[in-house]
Amino acid sequence: MAQMKYFYELTISSSPHVHAKLTTQTIMRDVLIALCPALIGSVYFFGFRALLVTLVSVASCVYFEWLCSRIMKFTCRVYDLSAMVTGVLLAFVCPVTVPLWGVVIGGFFAIVVVKQLFGGIGRNIVNPALAARAFMISWPFMTQWTAPGFDKAVSLAPTVDAVSSATPLAAMKEGAISHSVLDMFLGRVGGCIGETSVVLLLLGLVYLMVRRVITLRIPLSFVGTVAVIALLFPQGNDRLTWCAAQLCSGGLMLGAIFMATDYVTSPVTKLGQIVFGIGCGVLTMVIRYFGSYPEGVSYAILVMNCCVVLLDRIGRPKKFGAPKKEASKA
Repeated sequence: MAQMKYFYELTISSSPHVHAKLTTQTIMRDVLIALCPALIGSVYFFGFRALLVTLVSVASCVYFEWLCSRIMKFTCRVYDLSAMVTGVLLAFVCPVTVPLWGVVIGGFFAIVVVKQLFGGIGRNIVNPALAARAFMISWPFMTQWTAPGFDKAVSLAPTVDAVSSATPLAAMKEGAISHSVLDMFLGRVGGCIGETSVVLLLLGLVYLMVRRVITLRIPLSFVGTVAVIALLFPQGNDRLTWCAAQLCSGGLMLGAIFMATDYVTSPVTKLGQIVFGIGCGVLTMVIRYFGSYPEGVSYAILVMNCCVVLLDRIGRPKKFGAPKKEASKA
């Protein structure tokens, strides 16, 4: 009887029972490590204020997650490092001249409104950092760019008197290529803190691939779609040069590698991930070509985030041994 009583007191969860060393904390830690080359590059190109903006963004996101967890009586999961990743990505999509109070407000919107009010990590329907950027984009300082290498950029004070610089996409909106592809590839152009250097972002991609944190399905389909459209419609420019300029400008690489691959807001099926990437690429180029705003990566990913529930139906495996009608509904 004692044995039977002990048996009935067991709490048994449903299968499958998978044991792995991979946790949310280890994944987020790897993402933070992968973002380090771009962060170091941002300090080199824009000065130590880029680091200050990033630290303030991270601190505000961590604080708001802790505070919101206390108020809403959620389990505080600051230790999983997801708030830190959101803080770094939020800083990366802001110009170096952004006021610190603006970053704090952006952190509040990303963590409280987009993440915690939906139930916390794993329940948000859109990427928090991109949603915060879309919320902040109406503020004038979000489109004030600083030329890299400006002497005063090494100051921790706001660089309001810094040399302004148009981004390559602003010129490409008019069908012109104002910067060399090499400068765009290396990061010697104006833009957001963490999006300018393609080579440093690719280093992060290599690390994530080696650690098996992400696959190439979403980044490759995203970037590949942009490349195909750029080759087909070069806007009167040399096809290869125009294609390379489109790939190396704006936040395409940052979005494709670190934003679109977010586990929570991207499809889980293989075919769904490919369609997701293609949709992001198409929307990005539609906005770049026909929209009033020169960049479309952020909005493309946010729109496709809202379609993930439908995309997860694509490529979903059939139930093993189920009748054909039931399997087709699965």
